[in-house]
Amino acid sequence: MTIETMQAATARRYGGPKVMAIEVLPRPEPGPGQVLVKVAAFGVTRGDARIRGLDVPRGMGPMVRAFFGWTRPRRPVPGREFSGAISALGPGVSGWSEGEPVLGITDGMTMGAGAEYCVVTASRMLARRPATLTEAEAAALPFGLMTAADFLIDQMALQPGERLLVNGGSGAVGLAALWLGAHLGAEATGIASPANHAAMQDAGAHRTADYARPLPPGPYDAILDVAGTLPYAKAAPLLAPNGRLGIVTADLAGQIGAGLRSKRGGHRLCAGVIKETPAALNRVQALHAQGYRPAVTTLPLAEIVEAHRLASSGHKRGNVVVTL
Repeated sequence: MTIETMQAATARRYGGPKVMAIEVLPRPEPGPGQVLVKVAAFGVTRGDARIRGLDVPRGMGPMVRAFFGWTRPRRPVPGREFSGAISALGPGVSGWSEGEPVLGITDGMTMGAGAEYCVVTASRMLARRPATLTEAEAAALPFGLMTAADFLIDQMALQPGERLLVNGGSGAVGLAALWLGAHLGAEATGIASPANHAAMQDAGAHRTADYARPLPPGPYDAILDVAGTLPYAKAAPLLAPNGRLGIVTADLAGQIGAGLRSKRGGHRLCAGVIKETPAALNRVQALHAQGYRPAVTTLPLAEIVEAHRLASSGHKRGNVVVTL
């Protein structure tokens, strides 16, 4: 019996971008309810880089090690967001056809998208790729916009005419949040390095500010802290009465504190796990149809180390996507 193989990006130990390698591995086979996807592109996110390097907010290290592997990654093929085409159907799968162009997110935290093939459950985070998206854009679509929509729409209920500040406005989540804020009718201000101000303006920012200079004065009805450098003590003076602070990145104490005591000084703190549901995936597709397009930097699989270096830099613009 011949074993089919594939090329895959792997991390066999925790560390910097140079731990990434390219290996030939057995090709997975779809089980009941699953499909095999021939991957055309996959995202390399800040989350992927944090897991690879154990570069996680304070207090999160033991939790990450317990889930992903205490001494080394137990799932050596990273990557969650992908685009490609269905290559094979597992038993019991209906409603899908071989060759259909798709995009999606791998099941739970099983990872595995960073390879020529991956398997996913057909009824979960899998959707048909719109013809209006390139394969690289399709792989980038879910990550930033799904997070931005969860915070700005579901948790913070951003309203037309409100003032929004996005701290860390040039990455995948930040640019998506600036676009979505403007799309919802808010007046958005983005904070990032000057080299990324034009990108934030293109995304929808009314104003931009340099992260290395004093914070732009408020008041703001909503602040989205993507960078993780704006705790409530610093954000409070900038918030309007009844303002909301969205905590995208925080250490363990900050996340727990926001959950236990969400109301402070007339303000509300919003934090928590982003909902990854078929409805959330459908919503980002609908927002794309309304004009959203992710900013993408593409690299070939041979440059997987550079892709992870960019994702780890803290200064990437939009999404990093690897194409196969």
